[in-house]
Amino acid sequence: MNRIKKIFEKRSKKVIPYLTAGYPHKEDTLAMVLAAEAAGAAMVELGIPFSDPLADGPVIQDSSQVAIQNGVTLSWILETVFEIRKRSEIPIALMGYINPIIKYGLSSFILECKVSSIDGLIIPDLPPEEADDFLQISQENDISPILLVAPNTSGIRIQEISKLAGDLIYCVSILGVTGSSGAMNDDLGTYLDRVEKYSLCPYVVGFGIRNRSDVINVNKMSHGAVVGSKLIMEVGNSTDPIECVNKYIKGLIS
Repeated sequence: MNRIKKIFEKRSKKVIPYLTAGYPHKEDTLAMVLAAEAAGAAMVELGIPFSDPLADGPVIQDSSQVAIQNGVTLSWILETVFEIRKRSEIPIALMGYINPIIKYGLSSFILECKVSSIDGLIIPDLPPEEADDFLQISQENDISPILLVAPNTSGIRIQEISKLAGDLIYCVSILGVTGSSGAMNDDLGTYLDRVEKYSLCPYVVGFGIRNRSDVINVNKMSHGAVVGSKLIMEVGNSTDPIECVNKYIKGLIS
């Protein structure tokens, strides 16, 4: 069974860190994923660096630029996950934009994701209406296509998107980019009540989640909390990124 399907079989409190692959140093990525797992992370989102990440705020944009300068490529990320799999069974989803994947070749990329034992794919700039091939090839290879919904997504639309995704959807907590103002606002509960009512599959929440209080509150209303920009900021300011990941995630959990 796909690892993402397995961990979401039962509803539980989950912390899902986002790490930019190859940031701050290429050689740290494998150890940072293992550190996240050791700290209690339920799953890891590994970001594919891209020169024009439209959904990302300045923190993740900057980390992408550093990773690109470090020589990170799609092939290197796939090889790194393959190495991680020798030491870990934590679910891993890649999050990236469609242009590099098209350049690589969609079918080739997804087939190589399967070889590397990647569990899920998130492509923020690929609308569901244009995702037929992505959905079909991913699902044929037991990789979860994780589609996005937002606060302005209608109930019926949430239902349609969740049906297409099948295993998991990603709820963007705010209308904006990563690292924007905090997720916890008066409208979040109403929005997630709508997702709860209409989604046909589990859902996680990301964007603007910064601290343990946010994680606790989001987990009450969803199946997991994704922490990205704040973690990337902490890592970027640390002299020991691996220990930083471990300590920060432990602080979100306990």
